[in-house]
Amino acid sequence: MDDNEIIRMALRAILRQAGFNVVGEARDGEAVIELVEKVGPDLVCLDVMMPGRSGLEVLAELRERFPTLKVLMITGLSDRETVATVVDQGAVGMVLKPFNSARVVESVSRVLGLSMP
Repeated sequence: MDDNEIIRMALRAILRQAGFNVVGEARDGEAVIELVEKVGPDLVCLDVMMPGRSGLEVLAELRERFPTLKVLMITGLSDRETVATVVDQGAVGMVLKPFNSARVVESVSRVLGLSMP
């Protein structure tokens, strides 16, 4: 879930082409929470920078409310503080932007415990 429509479109296309079922997407943090409540996904791809609530705030709420949900952070930020915060708050991994298809598919497959499609 990313605030940038182009990034969301690219991520959706990569995942669908690899055979993953994309059950929804959201523009902001509040919509992410609502969508997770409604759909109950196995994995959420969540951007660190979103309008309204930050992805890190949303991550903290997701971890509290849905402790078994896997959250993979998508970000252009690779500074130590961001990485440490993402790990400390329970994300299962990070994909750095700009990303490539192989890296996204590899990360999602690893998080879901699947062999590469």
